[in-house]
Parts: sequence; structure tokens; C-alpha cells
Amino acid sequence: MKQMLTQKQYILHRESDSGVSQWHFSRYHLYVLMGITTMVLGTFLFFGADYFSKFLYDQRLQEFKKNYHTVSQNLKLIQSRLSVLDQQLIEIEEKDRAVRTYAGMPEVDKDIRKLGIGGTMLGKSVILDNLAPAVNREISVLQLDIEKISRQVNFELASYESIYKKVKSNIDRIRHIPSIRPVEGGFLNSGFGYRRDPIDGVRRFHQGQDITVSKGSPIYAPADGLVKRAYYIGGFGNHIKLEHSHGYITVFAHLSKISVRHGQKIKRGDLIGYTGNTGRSTAPHLHYEVHHYGTPKNPMDYFFTDTSK
Repeated sequence: MKQMLTQKQYILHRESDSGVSQWHFSRYHLYVLMGITTMVLGTFLFFGADYFSKFLYDQRLQEFKKNYHTVSQNLKLIQSRLSVLDQQLIEIEEKDRAVRTYAGMPEVDKDIRKLGIGGTMLGKSVILDNLAPAVNREISVLQLDIEKISRQVNFELASYESIYKKVKSNIDRIRHIPSIRPVEGGFLNSGFGYRRDPIDGVRRFHQGQDITVSKGSPIYAPADGLVKRAYYIGGFGNHIKLEHSHGYITVFAHLSKISVRHGQKIKRGDLIGYTGNTGRSTAPHLHYEVHHYGTPKNPMDYFFTDTSK
């Protein structure tokens, strides 16, 4: 009886216009209610936090994918431009070799041109550490490519500077070295060296370069010089022989028309005649020869630029 009198009771009292309402419950009921409330609240917080975490993760993942795609596209664009620059450097190197020959300068050693980078790898930056490994690798490769191209550009600039100084001090000699194609365009047919003669089939040494072009195509002097021959002769038909200084001689055969005369001084790029099919020839073309101190040379080694007036 005493224990029942000491048991606590809790009364929830609510007044409203319709009257007074009361709810009676013990401490046990209160603990049960608090436990249920805590469990419900905990469950809500757990699943709510998990959902919010996944939401943030998805948001960051989408942002990362978008940024990765942008970076990847930019890297591909840079790689494409570097490929173009690399090809342009190859063309510059070829012209450098040609101009060095033109200027009477030694060719640069291939090992020196390689300009190997070697040594230690480039240091990692904080930016690279925060990128995906694949992007990291691509950027590292691009850095090496940029460094290589930068070195090559600096090397070519230095090379051209030395060529310029040489050319400037030796301009007269250079003006007399065959250096342009005598005709525009055309198809390079029979080249310099041994071949079977197109008429009798006998194997002979071909001292020049045949260039197939339309009949009547203009022919230009490849260097300054003097006209030594300008007339019709046997196998060459209408032909011209130019004498340049420093041991160079050029010959042009099978012309349809000769536009210069014996003893005439000419400049590089001057019109000297027109292509044809005269003499020992099977079709319209130009037979072009280059000789240096009496030795026939491959004309292809003297095609530094196209025809120029």
C-alpha cells in the first residue's frame, strides 16, 4: 500500500474551448515514449545524413567528371597543336639543311639536332597531385614535349643566326649557286643515276633530272650567270647552257623555244625559255642538269625553293 502511494504519476493537462483533457501516465510510460522518440529521431538522422552524403558525393562526382572532360579536351587540343609544331620544326630542319648547303656551311650533326632532354624528371606540383593519374601522366608528357620543342626552337634560331651571318658575308657566291626549281610544278620523272634509256632500252647513267610539264611551260634561271650555249643540238634539241661562278654549270634540254642568246648575263629567276619535246625525247618535259667543277650533281640537292621571279 505504501509502495503504491509513492509511485509517481504524470498528468498531461490541455485546455481548449471544448473542455479540459487530461492524460495520466507513469514514469515507465515516459521512458518508453522518450526511447521511441529517440529511436525515431536517430533513424531519421542516420538515413538523412546518409542520403545527404550520397547527394554531396554525386554532386562532386558530376563536377569532377565535367572538369575532367574539359581538361581532357584541352589536353587533346594542346597535343594536336604540339603535333603541328613538331611537323613544322621538321620542315624547318629540312630547310636549315638546304640553306646550309646553299651557303656552303657544314650540316649540323644528327645527334646534336636530337637535343635529348634526359636528366631528372620534372618535379610534381600541387596541381598535378590533385588530378586523376591519367591526366597527371598526360600533363607530364606535354611538359616534356613543350620543353623539347622549346629547345629545338632556340636551336633553330641560333642556327639561322649563324647562317644569316655567313650569307651576309658571302652574298655574291650564293647568288651564283643553283637554288630554285627551273619550272613551276610538274612531275619528277627519270631521276639522277643509272636507268634504262626510254628509247633504246640500254642502261646508261642519267646526268640530270627529268621534269614532266606541259609544252610551253616557262623555264627560269636557277642562279645568276652567263649564257654559254643557246641553240639546237642532236639529242638535247633546243637547249641552254648557263655558266655560273664558283664552278657551277646548269643545262636545260628539249626546249620548244629559247628566250636568251649566247653571252647574255642573266639573274636568278629570269625567263630563259619554254619546255618542249625537241631532240631525243618521247614526250614534253625538261631535262635539267647541274655540274660542279665538271662533275654532274643530283639536281634535287639544289631545289631549295620553288621558282621565283
